[in-house]
Amino acid sequence: MFVILVYDAGEKRVQKFHKICRKYLTWVQLSVFEGELSRAQLEKLKAELRDVMDFEEDSVIIYQFRSKRYFAREVIGLEHGNPEEIIL
Repeated sequence: MFVILVYDAGEKRVQKFHKICRKYLTWVQLSVFEGELSRAQLEKLKAELRDVMDFEEDSVIIYQFRSKRYFAREVIGLEHGNPEEIIL
């Protein structure tokens, strides 16, 4: 499945969130990641994020698509990261 993940983490945990997400997805912009994941990979990613989260302060939003074919992506301005480079 194709996944877009967005997070908002406390200052002390931002780097931990970023490092975990980079293991599974491609960094797109600040706290935004995207990429293809299996169901097992997605569950592992969520478990790792839960381990470092402060549930009183942090949030993660995950958008799931059956495949990349069913959505359009448009970048206006500077593109961060490399959406073609997926590290699995």
